[in-house]
Amino acid sequence: MNLDGYLERISFNDTEAFNELYNLINTNVYSFALSILKNHDDALDVTQETFISIYHNAYRYQNQGKPMAWILTITKNLAYMKIRSNKKEVDITNIEFKTTDNYDKILINYLLENLNDLERQIIVLHSLNGFKFHEIAGILDLKLTTTLSKYHRAIKKLKELMKEEK
Repeated sequence: MNLDGYLERISFNDTEAFNELYNLINTNVYSFALSILKNHDDALDVTQETFISIYHNAYRYQNQGKPMAWILTITKNLAYMKIRSNKKEVDITNIEFKTTDNYDKILINYLLENLNDLERQIIVLHSLNGFKFHEIAGILDLKLTTTLSKYHRAIKKLKELMKEEK
């Protein structure tokens, strides 16, 4: 079943569809929230709030073939609300990814801490979640050209950092 189908079923209070949707995309939602918040606990809170919002607002979703963009827009808005409510600087050292290798975690943290917030979000959405650039532009309210140039700049920056580490 596609995401549109899950959202339609959820709009009729189908808890089984809700559980299936959660199991299918919770990692994507979490990693996007984490790319904004850079804090494991806050990202978990926003992930939970996102799914609560999906459950209560699925009836508002209008099928335009982009359900994940709708979901990640909710995530983005909740993450920014969390930042405003915390009224604190976000510490990049708390970023965590679900990998099995500690070296991978250390390397990912090191590389991502050298990107600015927008570059980090674009990299996470494209590389870890598989979004197309036009979808990322819509989620982040950017022009496609801006999204592409920031992505390429971030990749170049990451390549330079990798060369320095060798």
